[in-house]
Order: sequence, then C-alpha cells, then structure tokens
Amino acid sequence: MLEVINLTCVRGTRRLFKELSFSAESGELVELRGPNGSGKTSLLRILCGLAMPAAGEVRWNGTRIRSLGEEYRGSVAYLGHQNAVKDELTAIENLRISSAVCGSALDKKEAQEILKRVGLTQQQNLPARVLSAGQRRRLAMTRLLTSKARLWILDEVLTSLDDAAMNLSREFISEHLKQDGIAIVATHQDLSLAAPRFQRLQLS
Repeated sequence: MLEVINLTCVRGTRRLFKELSFSAESGELVELRGPNGSGKTSLLRILCGLAMPAAGEVRWNGTRIRSLGEEYRGSVAYLGHQNAVKDELTAIENLRISSAVCGSALDKKEAQEILKRVGLTQQQNLPARVLSAGQRRRLAMTRLLTSKARLWILDEVLTSLDDAAMNLSREFISEHLKQDGIAIVATHQDLSLAAPRFQRLQLS
C-alpha cells in the first residue's frame, strides 16, 4: 500500500499544494488531474522519491520511503514527460539495455516480442533519433512491460500517441491493475479504465 500523509509542496516562492493525503491499495488506479502548473509532476516526483516535500511523508507498506532506499525504488516504475531513450541506440538496444539496468535482462527474441506488441517491429533496428514522437513514446512504454514494479507512476502517458497506441496503453495499465499492481497516472485525458479500485485527485 502507498500512503501519502499531509504532503506540502513548494517550488521557489510558490506553494503548489498543501496537506495532501491519500492512499492506494493493490489493484487501484489513482487518476491525477489539474491544470498545468498545479503540481502534478512535482507530486509524482515526490512519490518516486526523486524530490522532497516541504512537509509530510510518503509510506510504502507502512514504512517511510526514505528509509527503504533501493528496496522502494525497485518497487516503482516511473514514466515521465521525457521518454528517456538514447538517440544513438536502436529501438531494440534501448529496450534491452534499459531492461538489464532494471534487473530484467531480455534476450533478442524476448525483446522482439515486446516491440511487436507495441507495434515497433519494423523500427526495431532503427536509431531512436529517427522515430516519430509517438514511436518514441511507444518505445518508452516497453519499459513498463518488462518491469516487475508493483507501483507504476505515469506522467501524461497518453501524450503524442495515436488512438491505437492510447488503447494499447490502457490495456497495459488494466493488465497491471488486474495483477494487483497500483497505478498513479497524471493525465488531461479520460483513461476510461474499468479498474478494480479507482479514485480521482484534483489539484488546483
């Protein structure tokens, strides 16, 4: 279980949100809404352990995430605004290297199957720099499919995707939830997911 307790976030001289509390259990989707600048990305970075709140704390299974260190980071898969793909590497190289770094090494055939699933079979040997914005986003999404993390934290995951790729993203998230995963998704779009558990948070 993820617990967020009285979080306050300040950036520069501006307070983005204060005393924010919620929890998320296995199989739960948390949809995070709010206008640009409301603190959605800042909140996600705090939940990942990449940024510190001005006040409050985040707990994973009852323990503060700062105390858990690598144990917590191994439980989290984060997909932010930036796709974090290497331009000089091919699609299949990006996938295999990122998976190995996360402890889920793939052989060539396994990587090809995952790229096929996201519609990148024809692009697997192309350098990432020549891929379209939507194709680069699909490539970034493959990291979720190889991750063993229970907690997915996703920032505008549907951005730059066509209808087919958006439906694919929804399918991946749904599968994760059905397997008792947790997903926290910042989005401006309706995810339209039949999640076992669901809550929507609005930042203003």
